[in-house]
Amino acid sequence: MNKIPMNKVLALLSVLALTACASTPSPQAVFKPLDYSYLRPISFKVANLNVVNNYTPGPDETQLNANNPAPPAATLLTMLNQRMQPSGQPGNATITVQVASITQSGGMLNGQMTVDINLTSADGRSTGFAEASVSASQTAPDSDADTPAALYQMTGKLMDAINVQLPYQIAHNIPSWVAWTTPGAAAQPAAGAASGGIQATPLSAPGGAAASLPVGSAAATLPIGSTGTTTTTTTTTTTPGAPVPLAPAPAGAMPATGNLIPPGYPGAPTAP
Repeated sequence: MNKIPMNKVLALLSVLALTACASTPSPQAVFKPLDYSYLRPISFKVANLNVVNNYTPGPDETQLNANNPAPPAATLLTMLNQRMQPSGQPGNATITVQVASITQSGGMLNGQMTVDINLTSADGRSTGFAEASVSASQTAPDSDADTPAALYQMTGKLMDAINVQLPYQIAHNIPSWVAWTTPGAAAQPAAGAASGGIQATPLSAPGGAAASLPVGSAAATLPIGSTGTTTTTTTTTTTPGAPVPLAPAPAGAMPATGNLIPPGYPGAPTAP
């Protein structure tokens, strides 16, 4: 019987090993949903509140959204439906997503979110308006395999920024339309804050590395990723209206309007 030379045996084993490796699928990355339900709701003095999406992505954005584990528009709408609530008083609020975009230009990913809030009294006349807009950019990945992770990170950056900028604009422009206690829930006032006021809330979910947003601190640190840059721009307008005024704050308490403004932004409260 003829014997197979040892070098041929080794070569055959190497080929078999490489074939086995090539046929083994690489593990798929698991992306947890971006959940912001742990953030404290913001209640408005209206009976009806609607959240609508007014943004239509272009063809290039549609392709990117298909590869994004957390599409920006869907993620933003979910957060708004969770956090923005009516308190039952006469009036209407419409919260509109004007932009929820991630695009790629050259070697960069660019993202933007814009949210409008329109308030009307029971007779339908306009009573208040606020707008929050944020943007972010980061280097685009070199390979298609890394695209989902990069898009997921970009959505997270935008969401972290809008969850700071939107409450700031609400407190700065339409504070008298905020119900400072959540319907059906007892308020938990913090030291130095108005009773029942909405407090600045860490943006990281419980168990994670929370962003520090204490009232009166010098700056706010947001968990918006380590790559790229994030900027915020704002456009705000108010129109005359006659909302129900807020109850006076207890003597010596921080003004209620300051409780929504993150430290580091103009108009944020300072420690006495």
